[in-house]
Amino acid sequence: MGLGLQLSQRLTQSLVLAPQLQQSLALLQAPSLELKALVEQELQQNPVLEEVPEQEAESREKSSDSEDAAGGEEMETPSAPDLAEPPEDVKFDAAAERVANEPVDDFQAEFEKLVQMDQDWRDHFAQTNTVNRSSAEDEEKREFMFNSITVEASLAQHLMEQVRDTDLSEADRAIAELLIGNIDDYGYLMANIEELAAPAGQPIEKYSQVLKVIQGFEPAGVGARDLRECLLLQLERAGKQETLEYRIIRDHMEALGKRRIPEIARGTGQSVDDVQNALVRIGRLEPRPGRAFLPVVEQYVAPEVFVVKNGDDFIVTTNDEQIPHLRISNVYKDLMAAGGDNPEVKNYIREKIRAGKFLIKSLHQRQTTICNIGKEIVKRQREFMEKGIAHLKPMTMSQVADVVGVHETTVSRAVSGKYIQTPQGVFEMKYFFTAGLQNANGADVSNTSVKDMIAEIFKIENTAKPLSDQEVVKMLTEKGIHIARRTVAKYRDELGILPSNLRRVY
Repeated sequence: MGLGLQLSQRLTQSLVLAPQLQQSLALLQAPSLELKALVEQELQQNPVLEEVPEQEAESREKSSDSEDAAGGEEMETPSAPDLAEPPEDVKFDAAAERVANEPVDDFQAEFEKLVQMDQDWRDHFAQTNTVNRSSAEDEEKREFMFNSITVEASLAQHLMEQVRDTDLSEADRAIAELLIGNIDDYGYLMANIEELAAPAGQPIEKYSQVLKVIQGFEPAGVGARDLRECLLLQLERAGKQETLEYRIIRDHMEALGKRRIPEIARGTGQSVDDVQNALVRIGRLEPRPGRAFLPVVEQYVAPEVFVVKNGDDFIVTTNDEQIPHLRISNVYKDLMAAGGDNPEVKNYIREKIRAGKFLIKSLHQRQTTICNIGKEIVKRQREFMEKGIAHLKPMTMSQVADVVGVHETTVSRAVSGKYIQTPQGVFEMKYFFTAGLQNANGADVSNTSVKDMIAEIFKIENTAKPLSDQEVVKMLTEKGIHIARRTVAKYRDELGILPSNLRRVY
């Protein structure tokens, strides 16, 4: 059979997202802090875009306030309008597209149309995009907070500083540095001494002696090879080698892990009450001595939606403070004058204006979508807003999407990584989308509420006779909640509650 080349054609279908659609989705999905960075990047790339100066934005707000006061009407923060039905003064997107796409001989006439559209956009956003500007005092406090942040030393650095204060020889300090390099963030030595000593050809006793020195450093228990050694080191540091807890850890560690209190009592010859008291003291020891040196990951949350109760109603507003206010810059007038009749300059200005307007519209649509979703969440979770977590109702993204008029995936992108500030506290917006169960009356109950009920049941149980998962099922059934035993076990694990045999107090 001979080999050869063959040319063939094949027709296939594929879904390709336009660059503008990709940009719109990225703006919708990005939290406010990331969104600010994206907008600033667009400001650098598009010369016709500029940010409205803070002084000008404030003067617009003041003038709007004075106009409202002169009219004798109370000013109300306007919500973002529905982009599906924009006001008459901003229905010029189709016209903008026609101006940008049609070949026009008189570029000056085309340019005048774009200027008029730009002015319409400015008037519209001057009325709708009011921002709660931070005061000078708030900015000063924020700057002071950031300047006060210090970088803590790591556990390895802390141990090396203590090595310098010892009288170890240079060779022993090299061994100490090697051992410290193999201590994990929790303070445990992860490498075997024999494996560390073999490549250097030095005696194992030398490494053991240096390790003993390190185990005398702060924090107590550092350099241990397992939990048992870690706890014993802490008791030895405190001079409690003759105590009951020391004997329990040394001789009955396996039974201690399974809380076999009667077995420990028989092995130590002590009463059950004495063993339980010793276990309480053991519980005060630190199982991870390096925990205090772990880096603290600060997560700064900027709520996207604010919910404030006003009388019997809840007012929902979006957070516009982190989003720069954009407009089409007058700089493109100079670009046009310098460009003359150059078609490349005309096309460049035309494309940048189109991209800038699309960005402004996408930002506006993002805020509108998030605001509408927030309003629907508040509408469906009104009892939660008034009474708390126990009254959280099941809700799916498809239900909200049907009301808002968007696709379910749009709701998922809109709530991803975003937070809502409610009278009950700050919650991630995804927190409100939970599956549900039905009670005896046929009403839906959120699984989050059921989990909260289970936590309350275990909180008031008799520790001498802890409740089993099946007993919790019966108690929930009496309250009208029908749930399987394995579901109770799953929720108990998620709550960090031990099984009944490990919760028992004798």
